[in-house]
Amino acid sequence: MPLITIEIGPVTKEQKAALVKELVTKASEITHAPEESFLTIIKENSFDNVGNGTRLFSEVIAERN
Repeated sequence: MPLITIEIGPVTKEQKAALVKELVTKASEITHAPEESFLTIIKENSFDNVGNGTRLFSEVIAERN
C-alpha cells in the first residue's frame, strides 16, 4: 500500500481534503496504483515548532505581517 506523507504548517480541513485529493490523484496517475490503495498522512506543524535559520518561523511570519 503506497504511503504519502506531507509536513505542512497550519491549514484548514478543506485544504487538507484538497491536498489528499490532488496528491493521491497525481500519484495514482504516475504509478498506475488504484487511488483506494493509498494512505496519506498529514503532519501539521505549528509555526512555533519550526525553525528558520536561528529563529522560530512564527517570529519570521510575524515580521512579514
